[in-house]
Amino acid sequence: MSFTQESVLRETEGLTIPVLLRRNATEFGDLPALSSLDSESTPTLTWSQLRSEVAAVSRGLAELGLRAGQRMIIMATSRPEHFIADLAATNLAAIPCTAYSTLSSDQIAFVVNHSAAPIAVLGGEEELRRWAPILDELPNLEHVVVLDAAAVPSGDPRFISLADLRDRGAALHAEKPETFEQATDEIKPEDPLSMIYTSGTTGVPKGVVLSHRNAIHEAIAVHSRHGTPMHSTNVAYLPLAHIAEREISIYMPIVYAGHVHTLADPSGIVGALGKVRPDGLFGVPRVWEKMAAGLKNMAQGLPEERREALLGANELLRKGYQLRSEGKEVPAELAERIAETDKTVMAPVRQLLGLDNLALASSGAAALPLEVLQFIAGLGIEIQEVWGLSETTGAATINTAEAFKAGTVGRPVADVEVKVGEDGELFVRGPIVFLGYLNDDGAIEPATDSEGWFATGDIGTIDDDGFVSITDRKKELIITAGGKNIAPTRVEGLLKENQLIGQAVAIGDDRPYLTALIVLDDEIAPAWAAARGIEASDVAELARHPGVLAELEGAVQAANERLGKVEQIKRYHVLATPWSPESGELTPTLKLKRRVITERYAPDIERLYDA
Repeated sequence: MSFTQESVLRETEGLTIPVLLRRNATEFGDLPALSSLDSESTPTLTWSQLRSEVAAVSRGLAELGLRAGQRMIIMATSRPEHFIADLAATNLAAIPCTAYSTLSSDQIAFVVNHSAAPIAVLGGEEELRRWAPILDELPNLEHVVVLDAAAVPSGDPRFISLADLRDRGAALHAEKPETFEQATDEIKPEDPLSMIYTSGTTGVPKGVVLSHRNAIHEAIAVHSRHGTPMHSTNVAYLPLAHIAEREISIYMPIVYAGHVHTLADPSGIVGALGKVRPDGLFGVPRVWEKMAAGLKNMAQGLPEERREALLGANELLRKGYQLRSEGKEVPAELAERIAETDKTVMAPVRQLLGLDNLALASSGAAALPLEVLQFIAGLGIEIQEVWGLSETTGAATINTAEAFKAGTVGRPVADVEVKVGEDGELFVRGPIVFLGYLNDDGAIEPATDSEGWFATGDIGTIDDDGFVSITDRKKELIITAGGKNIAPTRVEGLLKENQLIGQAVAIGDDRPYLTALIVLDDEIAPAWAAARGIEASDVAELARHPGVLAELEGAVQAANERLGKVEQIKRYHVLATPWSPESGELTPTLKLKRRVITERYAPDIERLYDA
């Protein structure tokens, strides 16, 4: 069984990112394109100005020797210069690739050597510190462009500031502007556009090469399903090494001439929302989980009358959401009560959060706990879950306001088919499927079968209405000593519905029963404890506190009540130290590195199985 949706192929015909950038500079030249939330002295760039900056940097990169088909590695925060450098490489038909800023020096060396990138673009001192130990181990790297001019090392001819590169390029562009225009015209929709390195949860990262057609089709297919208008606003705060942020904040705004606000530090997103009041907001599950937990903690501190009014309003809006999710009609009387409650109680809350203009809220990269989804819906913000991979240019399936089922990841986007294989693995076919993986020799190797199907590695189901549900990763299924196949993400998701639990990993491969390692949320747990009069100097102390342990015991029992007998957690251990990409247990996209965790915490795991 496979499902597909309507076609948007005609709308994408002949389009490339440079062609659309030229269109924006011509037709929407005075409209805002790019703003920085980190620097008041950095002016907003209009589409006309943005293209002029891209042209100057593009000519500068060409002078350094960057050529079509070559890769260019970028490691920098989300800032206008990052976007400009990325698009400048694109206009040369080179392949920009943003690397996660959390990579170690050894990981950087792997990415740079595998890509054979002759040029790297680095943000400043922090990035230079990570690169310094391995700079002499990168035989293909010829030049390093540094965004912060003050951080450029003196006396090393390999380094140049972006400002100097831009000035050189601007002079060349002024002499022969037709060179830039010719480069724009020569790029074809099927040409490589960018490369994403997979986060490496199960092995060595792979270079996923995407085409112009991939990115533009994804943008039009998603926008057409949501009915999103031109010139929408958003905040670019997640790493541009993440396919979702790259698609949402670089390519979609170019296709629809939107206005992007860059934010270097993702932890500042809450304050940024109030400044921008965006039309759209994408968040990985942790973003929404933290928002829900923070609002619940805030409610606990309110006077009883206000708290009860807020929670009652949340419950009422949830009812309407649940009915529509089940495909049922909301009774007129209930709909009227919901509308009035939303206007008087929840609209002011959304305004306080900076979400009063939000037309589209979405989540992806991992499953969003159902309780979080429903709680946020009770605020009048209905999060549309999506599913996809780097290899599918982001979302292959999406929920929409008109067609959604809570707990699913929606239906396939336009011109895309999804089917279930014999072993439950999901396969995707369509114009969003990537060109292939980059080989060591620079060739691009397709990863589809003879019929064009890509094996995603995700296990899932498709219901009779075409809605897709993800149950687990194929390589992450737990097979117990008794031969039972268990999806760990479902178990972990139920545990994480408790706001105290930041991360949880289920253990049980070749074991007689399931156990779990639990990590406290290092932001929510202290606030939760303080609201209950629990004093602790740090998270490690909280992890030992009887009051916290009692709450966690309740969370495990609540999860077990919703699990089959073989899926239930029999024993668990609460760890004292939070996990992060820097500490190594999580990928940059906050997915569990299961192999790392099982090796690092082997003694703790063994104690859970001691007789």
